[in-house]
Amino acid sequence: MKHHTIKYLIFFAAAGFLYLPGIPSQEPAPAELTLDQCIEISLVRNPLWLASEQDIRASLARIEKARAIPQPSLDFDSDLQPRLLDFGGSGESYFGLSQTVEFPGRRALRTKIARLESAEASADRSILRAEIIFQIKEAFYSVLLAEEKRKYAVQDLDLARDFLQKAKVKFEAGDVARVEIVRAGVEESKAATALAVAENQIHLEKARLNYLLGRQKAEPLSVRGDLVRARMEFDLENLILKAMTARPEMAGMKARIDRGAAMKKEAGLSYLPDFDLGVARHRIDGEKTTWDFTLSLPLPLFFWQPMRGDIAEAEAGLLSLRHQAQQLANTIRLEVEQSGLQAQSAAGQISLFQDQILKQAQEVYDLFLYSFQEGEITGIELIEARRTLIESLKSYADALYVYNMALASLEKSVGEPLHGGQSE
Repeated sequence: MKHHTIKYLIFFAAAGFLYLPGIPSQEPAPAELTLDQCIEISLVRNPLWLASEQDIRASLARIEKARAIPQPSLDFDSDLQPRLLDFGGSGESYFGLSQTVEFPGRRALRTKIARLESAEASADRSILRAEIIFQIKEAFYSVLLAEEKRKYAVQDLDLARDFLQKAKVKFEAGDVARVEIVRAGVEESKAATALAVAENQIHLEKARLNYLLGRQKAEPLSVRGDLVRARMEFDLENLILKAMTARPEMAGMKARIDRGAAMKKEAGLSYLPDFDLGVARHRIDGEKTTWDFTLSLPLPLFFWQPMRGDIAEAEAGLLSLRHQAQQLANTIRLEVEQSGLQAQSAAGQISLFQDQILKQAQEVYDLFLYSFQEGEITGIELIEARRTLIESLKSYADALYVYNMALASLEKSVGEPLHGGQSE
């Protein structure tokens, strides 16, 4: 559940980091940002990412703490004093040094547990990094999609104005009724409104990307990239095998299982006590000074029940982690399969658009435009042909966006970059 929480915290952490009134970005942004530059900026400025670095440092410090040897004790005992705090007149005194010696293996085991905890923290940081990169890609591609749709909205407005101009010419020639001019004017207004909506969508998407980059939402932003990518071929089974070793969740789960096994062993060692060694100089008034050596260790005779409980708890926790590991493996397989199939489906749609739909929609529009100019059809039929062309272009852009996001999701699901698909 913690990893799902991370996903939803990233955006809000960036937003909280952002909204400090009057504070500009720390560095001027390039004229145009590429996807890699956006990722780099986000990782430099994201508060959760910066916090995770300190978590790693804290976990490394806990390793040093775990391997520490218990401090020795300096012991002094003054007995038979004639008066309170009359150390010189005491009849008997002890002065010595004692050291707690841990049962062999306990310190090494404690250090191992701390190292595994650090490995878990490192895996969590890798999970956070993957989530940050995915959200940056999502926002970046959303900006490209919004800009692409704005381009088609401009094209639609140009076609609508061309239709209005041709309708006026035909009306003046007496070839069409005035209703054609009215219809063409309505279409021009609709196209202009659609363009305004498209431009507003660009502003919204750029504001969201600015959030994730740790910049003010209204700060000017330009991106450089292309939704069109070369088709990538991949084998899902091979990617699933890669994911089982590359995903940081698997590394984190392995560290948790190993830590659970170590904690179970540590619970077993609780039956084996530490012991104290001491040496002291023993002085008795009027007698020869002697030396004492002491060895003491606790006998856990009355604590067997809580110790058995600790062991049982550790065993249950270890079994639970193993079941969770199996569930995690199933989840990773499902994520890779879903992302891969979505990418393959989107790639098929893109090919269909490129090879057939866009060409056919353009041909139909050109044919209907010619027929309208010749008086063979009415403006309604031309309007429908234009709408079909524009909607086809928008659907094509949506398919490109879905393909890019499917590949981004697939990379996140596998846990490493995919190779072979470059922007055209």
